[in-house]
Amino acid sequence: MEFRIEAKIEPNGTIVLHDLPFHEGDKVMVVITTRPDNSSQSSDYSLRGLPVEYKDPFDPVAENDWGVLS
Repeated sequence: MEFRIEAKIEPNGTIVLHDLPFHEGDKVMVVITTRPDNSSQSSDYSLRGLPVEYKDPFDPVAENDWGVLS
């Protein structure tokens, strides 16, 4: 059985977990990973999540810059 929970580290460096779906004596594996900070991500990618609009998506781009076509 896999169970995930998010918790904060207490000032004294401990983690307290309550209401776990396991019984006394069950063997469990504890893996601790950091959670990415979403506030810094928004500043790095300021356009993420904004709508994209394509004007004339099938028109050629910089066609006049190609000497072979002249």
